[in-house]
Amino acid sequence: MHDYSPSLTDLTLWHDEAGGDWGPKEVLDRDHHVDVAIVGGGYTGLWTAYYLAKTDPSLRIAVLESHFVGFGASGRNGGWCSAIFPASLRKVAGVSSRDAAVRMQRTMNDTVREIQDVVVAEGIDCDFQSGGYLGVARNPAQWVRAQREVAGWRDWGFGSDHMRLLETEELVDRVRMSDALGATFTPHCAALQPAKLARGLADTVRAAGVRIYEDTHVRRIAPRTLDTNRGRITADVVVRATEGYTAQLPGARRDVVPMYSLMVATEPLPDAVWEEIGLHDRATFSDKRHLRIYGQRTADGRLAFGGRGAPYHFASRVESTFDNDPAVHAMLRHILVELFPAVRGVRFTHAWGGNLGIPRDWVPSVTYDRRTGLAQASGYVGDGVATANLAGRTLAAEILDLDSDIRSLPWVGHRSPKWEPEPLRWLGVNAGTLAFTVADRTEQRSGRPSRLATNFWRVLGH
Repeated sequence: MHDYSPSLTDLTLWHDEAGGDWGPKEVLDRDHHVDVAIVGGGYTGLWTAYYLAKTDPSLRIAVLESHFVGFGASGRNGGWCSAIFPASLRKVAGVSSRDAAVRMQRTMNDTVREIQDVVVAEGIDCDFQSGGYLGVARNPAQWVRAQREVAGWRDWGFGSDHMRLLETEELVDRVRMSDALGATFTPHCAALQPAKLARGLADTVRAAGVRIYEDTHVRRIAPRTLDTNRGRITADVVVRATEGYTAQLPGARRDVVPMYSLMVATEPLPDAVWEEIGLHDRATFSDKRHLRIYGQRTADGRLAFGGRGAPYHFASRVESTFDNDPAVHAMLRHILVELFPAVRGVRFTHAWGGNLGIPRDWVPSVTYDRRTGLAQASGYVGDGVATANLAGRTLAAEILDLDSDIRSLPWVGHRSPKWEPEPLRWLGVNAGTLAFTVADRTEQRSGRPSRLATNFWRVLGH
């Protein structure tokens, strides 16, 4: 699936903190035939295996992963188990209907609770805490955007139990962020430790009889056949769950764009610093800038913080060297100190990155072709922790032909157009990053919403 091998001991805070041996537990040793073969040992692949095995324990299921479970975005992300669906309601309604778009969002809301229920039922220790999500407005333009966001949800029939505005007085009880004018708050988000969730899911599905072959590189996906560096797998159903690595597969270079998101983490902070910051219920947080940032208070008292800003690399290249961008990591540390001056002078212990998958129309999809036996789920645009669970449930329902309402959700059967060929892809994606950077600077200076960003979002269909 991908052909680089960074050190197993030098990946992320999450892998480091989880401890243990991240080396492969089992590798493919010969040709096999199974009922369902899943390419990718991240959340999508593991959740698909989980729901298939729970529903039909007799199934022979194999998960194939180039490195180890949780190696990719599933073990590197910001740890937001959120109900955010990357495509707007208007966008989803445009490819389906208003009612379908609303049902999609309500199902995403329910998915956060579904994950919590599974984590509790299966005894998966992943530091799961339902503290909600705070989107803080730190200049007048962001405050206008926050108010419009909440008003927009009301127009679609979502009340204060979905999202509401927090004025400054109420916000300071939750978080004390510099220059805060107010915030949006939704309860439909939890903080978790992503690598622990990946490992816990893997242990759970192994106990259910699923074979997970790590250090097994899938070179080609074809109907009912997988060619790997260690042998051939034949299967009645083949599931592609490769997300940001999809472009590395033959014939899939333009299916999704692999974009890099980078993170930093502080040392555990003393209680006095947390008294100045807040986040006592571990609410996840960002501000309302266009170039997205995201953070959480970890269970062991660190700030883990990330954001976009790394460039898209020509021809959809994915390399281990892209996980580390000193300029972007320095920018993230600077932003975090700007948000929370109390962390000035604290030690940053970790810096890492990873890629995520972006479809051309920003609409995630789940597809299954019963004739060829090929299935896939992808395109989460960085909001995949909860979305991948819904994808796994949906793929299981499709494969097993279950009588389930989730099979009629509007992302089922959706097919995004392919990205433009190079160099248009490189020019367009990086122009978007630059536009959002300029827009954020303009809004900070003027206090007025950026026309540049508004027009760019319109081009994207949001």
